[in-house]
Amino acid sequence: MPQIFPKAVNPLTRFLVLLLPMGFGATGVGLAAFYRSSYATGKEEVVPQPVAFSHAHHVGQLGIHCLYCHTSVEDSHFANIPPTATCINCHQEMWHGADMLQPVRDSFQKDKPIVWNRVHNVPHYAYFNHSIHVAKGVGCQSCHGNIDNMNLTFQSSTLLMEWCINCHRNPQEQLRPQSEIFSMTWAPGRPVNGKAQVWVREDLPNWGKNPDGTDTAHASMIGQPRPTAQRELGLKLKELYDIRDGVTMTSCSMCHR
Repeated sequence: MPQIFPKAVNPLTRFLVLLLPMGFGATGVGLAAFYRSSYATGKEEVVPQPVAFSHAHHVGQLGIHCLYCHTSVEDSHFANIPPTATCINCHQEMWHGADMLQPVRDSFQKDKPIVWNRVHNVPHYAYFNHSIHVAKGVGCQSCHGNIDNMNLTFQSSTLLMEWCINCHRNPQEQLRPQSEIFSMTWAPGRPVNGKAQVWVREDLPNWGKNPDGTDTAHASMIGQPRPTAQRELGLKLKELYDIRDGVTMTSCSMCHR
C-alpha cells in the first residue's frame, strides 16, 4: 500500500500530539481562572447607586453603628436596607439642601422607596441567613471586608461556593465574641479601649443566664481573659456557640434547600 502522507508530516504529527493535551490543560486553567476572576464573580466591582452612599464617611468617620441602618441582621435571614425616613432623621438637619441628596428628599416626600442596586448577589439556589451567622459569632467584617473604609460599597469576597465551604469547614478561623460582631477594628489579642480583652456577659449564650434566671455553666468566665490566638479563641467559641461538626456544616442541604 503506498504511503499516503510524506515523512515530512511526522514531526508535525508529533507536535500536534503534544500540543493538544497542553491546549486542553491550558484551556481548563484559563476557564478556572476566569471563573474565579473579579469579572465573573463581581469582586471589588463598584455597583452604581441612585445615591453615592459612603460607608467610609458614615461608619468610619461618624461611627454610626451597623444596626442603626441594618436593623434586621440579628433576627432575620436578610440584612434590610434602611427606609428613607432613617436617612432623613439626620439629613433634615445636615446637608438637607445638597444636590446629591435630592433622590432621598424625593423618596421621602413621595413616600416611594429608593431602588438600590444589589451589591452582594448570592445565587437564588443558595440559602443564606444573616441572623444565624451573627448568632454564631461571624462578624460583619468576615464577609463584607473593611466596609468602614469603602467610599462606595463593593463586594470584597468572591461569594463562590468554595469560599463558603472553606469557612464552614474551618469556622474557628473566623469566629469572634458576640460583643465584637459589629466591630471593624477588633482582632484577637488586640487591646480594647486600652485594656486586655476579657469575656463579657454578651459573649456568652443567653447572656450568661438560663431561662429561669440562674447563671449558666459559663458565667464564671465573665471578666476572665480571652485567648489571644485566633485558633484557640475560635475553638472555644465553637464550643460556646454550639457550632455543628464539619460533616453537617458542609452537607449540601445546609445551603441548598
